[in-house]
Amino acid sequence: MCNEIARQIALNKLREAMREKSLPLFEWTGGRIPNDLDPKDSIKIRDSALVVRHANDKLVGAMTTWAWPARNGKPVFNFVSEGRDFSDSDRVLILATGFYEYTAPENPKVKLKDRHLFTMAGEDWFWIAGIVRDAAFTMLTTAPGPDVKPYHDRQIVVLRPLEGLAWLDLSAPQDELLRAPPKGALEVRTLRKDGVAPAA
Repeated sequence: MCNEIARQIALNKLREAMREKSLPLFEWTGGRIPNDLDPKDSIKIRDSALVVRHANDKLVGAMTTWAWPARNGKPVFNFVSEGRDFSDSDRVLILATGFYEYTAPENPKVKLKDRHLFTMAGEDWFWIAGIVRDAAFTMLTTAPGPDVKPYHDRQIVVLRPLEGLAWLDLSAPQDELLRAPPKGALEVRTLRKDGVAPAA
């Protein structure tokens, strides 16, 4: 499952980026601006990422840890969405510019898995649907769409910038929101194959 995302947008550019998408005004929770505003090529489990809620006609963001511990101590970084009611959950959107999936290399002698970066066609960035518990977030998953299915048997729920508001407010049915996008919505680039980065 998805255990690594990219956020290749500086956090001090958020207001401008969201204004360009005609989204509500963005502000930081309690005015607390994080120290590290730089773009991130890689955000992994237990790192902090930006999550956003809708409050008082504004989008309110906070840096939040990815994954809460389950009873067995393992991190809950992905969460199956099917058959669950999230109406009483602390629903959030996670800002991303891409997510990574890993597959077994064709060459059995290569130990490093092949690495693939998924981005959203026609968008500089997008949202991942999530929920927060115990001051940490997890990403919701669903059956894979046609773009992800060749790489994995599940995928995270991704939403275009304007589509994300419906998840925060549940202004659309959950089963319509928490599903994979149609073919061609995601673009994939293989960053490593059989242990080697493909030629540009």
